[in-house]
Amino acid sequence: MAARTATISRKTNETQIEVSINLDCTPGSQNAQVIEISTGIGFLDHMYHALAKHGGMSLTMKCKGDLWIDDHHTADDAIALGTAFKQALGEVRGIRRYGTGFAPLDEALSRAVIDICSRPYCVTDLGLKREKIGDLSTEMIPHIFYSFAIASGVTLHVDVIRGDNDHHRSESAFKALALAIKQAIERTGGDDIPSTKGVL
Repeated sequence: MAARTATISRKTNETQIEVSINLDCTPGSQNAQVIEISTGIGFLDHMYHALAKHGGMSLTMKCKGDLWIDDHHTADDAIALGTAFKQALGEVRGIRRYGTGFAPLDEALSRAVIDICSRPYCVTDLGLKREKIGDLSTEMIPHIFYSFAIASGVTLHVDVIRGDNDHHRSESAFKALALAIKQAIERTGGDDIPSTKGVL
């Protein structure tokens, strides 16, 4: 079975980021799961760590951004994560394609639905009320999902169904996405393209 891995670098006047990903590090896969995240934004590191851990992925991400301005450009580099994900996955063949994840965190409950279809689209309804969680602006959290979806070429819906605490709401959303991704990229054992069109 071909390894589903990728390493990319992205450098702009605003950020410098390196991302390495291995999609096949679930327990029993014989691939050790390695997660090393350093974006300069603690809460963002926490969210990406949860995404990788519960998605069964190894993820190394190192980002140096212009945080003296604000967090926007660093958080927007979910583009790099989406690009690495798409590259690692390769041709959409022999996978389930669709994935759904529900994740609770105490009083919060989130749902994520993903379609790996080369039709990038993103809808989020997170209902966040705080201006910031740690050093991450809450307005950037739906933007992270959007940037990932567009760069990876997936259709993505993420909804927080209920919850009072914005940390819990956000973390449950990332964990729900992790579970949805894990399901969607699962190998079926076949080699078919999961589309009536015959191409994705």
